[in-house]
Amino acid sequence: MARVTIQDCLEKVPNRFVLVHMAAKRVRQIREGSERLVTMTKNEDAVTSLREIAAGKITIVPPEEAEQRS
Repeated sequence: MARVTIQDCLEKVPNRFVLVHMAAKRVRQIREGSERLVTMTKNEDAVTSLREIAAGKITIVPPEEAEQRS
């Protein structure tokens, strides 16, 4: 994928508001030192997070499942 678009991401995450929340949270994780899940050079953190979402590397965990995991 040469360019990431919102439409690419919306195929994985159907809600735009959830998509924005996911991307913002992932940007924070990357800036705090988390490993990038896609190998792209010279990308801004926001673009990297959108590429990860479009590639299906980042998924939503509903609050109920998050509580069960902990």
